[in-house]
Amino acid sequence: MSSMRYPYADIDDVEDDIRETILAVSEKSGFVPNVFLSLARRPVEFRAFFAYYDALMEKETGNLTKGDREMIVTATSAVNNCLYCVVAHGAVLRIMEKKPLVADQVAVNYRQADITDRQMAMLDFAMTVCTEPWALDDADFAALAEHGFDDEDAWDIGAITGFFGLSNRMAHVGGMMPNPEFYLMGRVPRERK
Repeated sequence: MSSMRYPYADIDDVEDDIRETILAVSEKSGFVPNVFLSLARRPVEFRAFFAYYDALMEKETGNLTKGDREMIVTATSAVNNCLYCVVAHGAVLRIMEKKPLVADQVAVNYRQADITDRQMAMLDFAMTVCTEPWALDDADFAALAEHGFDDEDAWDIGAITGFFGLSNRMAHVGGMMPNPEFYLMGRVPRERK
């Protein structure tokens, strides 16, 4: 097990806009995900990271659902052996898909997961981007098109895969560990306060 190489920022010492972002997430989730405190120690990178995160993961256009986006992150993070992202995004995937087992299946072997043919095609494309991006060709785009994905969706799949490749690597560099709360999200009912 790795250990934290860089200390988490103290929420009381971060700049106001960053503190507001962190507190908004904490209010919604009930805890502060470690990635926020890890990146908050470098304010310029924090803002850039979460601006691109929001552009990719929160957009309302295209044919990717929020569950699809989380599925891409979970599957590709598993290939990159990123415990933090597999656990954190797997938790969100369980909630988005309303299937408590799907994240575990996708993380272990998406080819045997209880997912649709459409999602399988999406993850096949994401895996090529993740592991052999130089091998992408027209057949990969055509396979997506057979399932209703257009070229902009392919771009989104590639961008999500690439962005989380960066995130996975920085989680490894920092020795970032998932918050304990992530492990039960989407598995057991959340306590309301």
